[in-house]
Amino acid sequence: MNLEQMKERKRELGYTYEQIAELSGVPLGTVQKVFSGATASPRYDTLCALEQVFQKKEECFVKEAAAAYGVKKQGEYTVEDYRALPDDQRMELIDGVLYDMAAPTGIHQVVGGEIHAMLREYIRSKKGRCLPMYSPIDVQLDCDNKTIVQPDVLVLCDTSRLSGNTIWGAPDFVVEVLSKSTRKKDMFVKLNKYMNAGVREYWMVDFDKMKVVVYDFAGENYPVIYGIHDVIPVGIFGGECQIDFGEIYDYLKSFSLVE
Repeated sequence: MNLEQMKERKRELGYTYEQIAELSGVPLGTVQKVFSGATASPRYDTLCALEQVFQKKEECFVKEAAAAYGVKKQGEYTVEDYRALPDDQRMELIDGVLYDMAAPTGIHQVVGGEIHAMLREYIRSKKGRCLPMYSPIDVQLDCDNKTIVQPDVLVLCDTSRLSGNTIWGAPDFVVEVLSKSTRKKDMFVKLNKYMNAGVREYWMVDFDKMKVVVYDFAGENYPVIYGIHDVIPVGIFGGECQIDFGEIYDYLKSFSLVE
């Protein structure tokens, strides 16, 4: 795959320079120079590392956790298969592919809980009708038989689409707290699914990289990258609701969960 083909794949997949750098291991500055044309003759090993990002996208994402159910191939699983999984087997189903969901870390749980609490406090103070929720809650994102996801935190404003433990269609707002086991799925697979399904706003919270990446799909102003100590406005509420990540960080620090 030559550089022009990689540029085309970058446009098709909607990758940012930062995402390419993270997946390839190539420094961000080098990625920017290569794709902007500032570096006329990139090193061979740099091109090889970049090429792997675009050639092995699915291989990077797909877990083999469903191998024990080997009756079907990945891509062929349905909602019925998902519902038949053992209760202690946490999975997500995306376009017929089953993805293993590792147990969340303490930080993961606390961060999700604090974001949910801030959203709930704001909505209640305004006597709003939107409903903040957190995992586990099934979201049948495309209202089809091939996809069910479990966002860490979400806001649903049309509550008529909530039936039992399942939401039909796209929530208005979604937060995923990134972890090593789910990072690539959340950053690429779910990013594209959320955007195409009609989620209005998607946040990726990355405590390892000390940042929050915000995609305001409704406003088409994305991505915006914030620091982990910033106060971040929630776009679906016109920015009036704000999530104070500095407060969340200090709370984690008080329990020695972060340095």
